[in-house]
Amino acid sequence: MSAVAGRIAGTVRPDILALAAYPVAHAEGCIKLDAMECPYELPEAVRDDLARTLRDTPLNRYPAADLSELQAAVKTAFGVPAGADVLFGNGSDELIHIAVQACCNPGDVVLSPWPSFVYFDMAARFDHARFVGVPLASDLSLDLPAMLAAIGEHQPKVVFLAVPNNPTGGAWSEADMAAIIAAAPGLVVVDEAYQPFTDRSWMPQVLAAPNVVVMRTVSKIGLAGLRFGYLAGHPGWIAELNKVRPPYNLDVLTQAALLTVLRHKSVLDEQAARLRADREPLAAALAALPGVRVFPSAANFVLARFSGKLDGNAVHLALKTRKILVRNFSNAHPLLADCLRISVGTPAENAALLSALQDILSA
Repeated sequence: MSAVAGRIAGTVRPDILALAAYPVAHAEGCIKLDAMECPYELPEAVRDDLARTLRDTPLNRYPAADLSELQAAVKTAFGVPAGADVLFGNGSDELIHIAVQACCNPGDVVLSPWPSFVYFDMAARFDHARFVGVPLASDLSLDLPAMLAAIGEHQPKVVFLAVPNNPTGGAWSEADMAAIIAAAPGLVVVDEAYQPFTDRSWMPQVLAAPNVVVMRTVSKIGLAGLRFGYLAGHPGWIAELNKVRPPYNLDVLTQAALLTVLRHKSVLDEQAARLRADREPLAAALAALPGVRVFPSAANFVLARFSGKLDGNAVHLALKTRKILVRNFSNAHPLLADCLRISVGTPAENAALLSALQDILSA
């Protein structure tokens, strides 16, 4: 062992040494259906407006402390109730950390239905909390009795509820969510990253219970490059969570760009509606392929299980050799055996995917 390796082994936490970094695939020259991004670029008129705004944004000063203009714009654009406050983050990943850091002592429990967004688990580990994942039912629906039993047993400080859920696409019923919120002794974070692709939202009732905040991101509606997320909730919760927010966590370019794009919010809504309309045709075409099961989705992706001549790993590799990227969950969790998560792309991208799968599965 080299001197550097020895020093690393003796210094870095053992649980961090055992982890793998969050994977991001190289995508140049590929059809990218692996990250739930919006495949449509902003229209030229919006890009021109952005260019004018960003040209005049000063980079020699730290971001201003007064974010009231952006807060008002976000609340108006995304339907945040008037009595709620908002907290901004560098993507929803930072907001997940903030919730755990503010609420959890070392060893306190963070709980979520599982499988769900992997960063719930990662943030809990990084922040010295203990993550408890409550398995979904065999059909990937929510197991409410198991959730309530786990809450009673572990008394979690933070519960994450991703609705729709990633990577399964399922949307839990309001009755089940209300039961979990009522049973939870601490904070419940309703993660609505994929809300633009469904009719449901907990946002209108975010102030109805004493322990709920709603978390969203703009990454799925055409602004993944901005890395912007927000939490909405009772001002008391937002004030406490804000205490652990890193200073200047939202840079001036992100603030300026977001204010500009929100003046064109209808463009984002139209793009989301287009993806939502293309989801069911894609799901139906996938389900018509031999040996493919598609799970119900309320997001901008579909989860498909491959159980014919080729398993999920083989199909994933065959698509990759054709420069089509999807996310392979075959080995991520027993409930996701042989499952691939496929983002809804443009009509041309969806057609290329289906053509490739027909060739792969009929070979």
